[in-house]
Amino acid sequence: MSEGGLRLDDFGELIERPSSRLRRQAERHRATLTVPPRALGRLDEIGAWLAAAQGQVPVRPIERPRALLFAGDHGVAELGVSGRRPGDTAGLVRAVLDGVSPAAVLARQAGVPLRVIDMSVDCPEDAFPAEVTRHRVRRGSGRLDIEDTLTEEETEAAFRAGMAIADEEADSGTDLLVLGDLSVGGTTAAGALVAALCGTDASVVTGRGAVRIDDLTWMRKCAAIRDGLRRARPVLGDQLRLLAALGGADLTAMTGFLLQCAVRRTPVVLDGVVSVACALVGQRVAFRAPDWWLAGQVSGEPAQAKALDRMTLVPLLDHGVTAGEGSGALLAFPLVRAAAALAAELPVRAEPADQPTDEPAVEPEAAAG
Repeated sequence: MSEGGLRLDDFGELIERPSSRLRRQAERHRATLTVPPRALGRLDEIGAWLAAAQGQVPVRPIERPRALLFAGDHGVAELGVSGRRPGDTAGLVRAVLDGVSPAAVLARQAGVPLRVIDMSVDCPEDAFPAEVTRHRVRRGSGRLDIEDTLTEEETEAAFRAGMAIADEEADSGTDLLVLGDLSVGGTTAAGALVAALCGTDASVVTGRGAVRIDDLTWMRKCAAIRDGLRRARPVLGDQLRLLAALGGADLTAMTGFLLQCAVRRTPVVLDGVVSVACALVGQRVAFRAPDWWLAGQVSGEPAQAKALDRMTLVPLLDHGVTAGEGSGALLAFPLVRAAAALAAELPVRAEPADQPTDEPAVEPEAAAG
């Protein structure tokens, strides 16, 4: 980027891991509770992770969660690489806003406020409320197989928009974020990013998408990713230029969002291949950043599995849900909330009078507010 532009190296300096000391203290506190150790399985692990992320033991219950869906159309959809028609993202956004999409139903059922951010949906800007479109960078993204999806200026604008949204959420007191996407062609862009960063062939990362595609469509998708990889090869060392080449405005914004969430010490539950691909780009920028993220569920997309393995993130759920649109992460959210509630509210078992017990501990930054 030009002088005065984004300095991604700063994220590596700003992002610290959740406190390992407090995580160990949370594990010791867990051993004092009335329910036997390991009886709650992975919920104990999540509770200790949350305590470290929050900077205090015992952990606080999750009280102010929010789900965010970044929306955008991808020019590569014109090649017939998706089970949906090019430009159908507007309908996906409208279904969420009308409360009739799977994500909207799950968010409502879980009591999680749901926010949609239009970064590059291919429709008139006045089709949605102003709070949905105020961060929009452009209408649709370029075709990744033959051209950059964004200009340099658009890439920086999208990345900064994601950072600003993370700051908005942190400043408003959000204590857990659930991240998803609304797109047509987004899994193609995600597959290209994962293949580029993992050094694999297109066929290894090309999946069938949320709306299952036939073999001919799969071959078109694979060819598009392969062409995108050829174009992206010269910029593999520059994450912003890589996002410009392949990611489009929505994935670029999601990457900036994830990194700034880590800076602001705000934990995030990831959804499917799109959010996980953005997380992989984020890991390349700042290797400690994935410690602030949980993988919600297995999506069945090979690119997601490849990226999660690279980041050593193990999904919470594997129920065969391929709907995307944040639904997998929203299904995992009740587990995270339950882990926090159990760690916060289970009583300490009675100890002899001379037996010391853990005192509540708070990290300095958490105490400061």
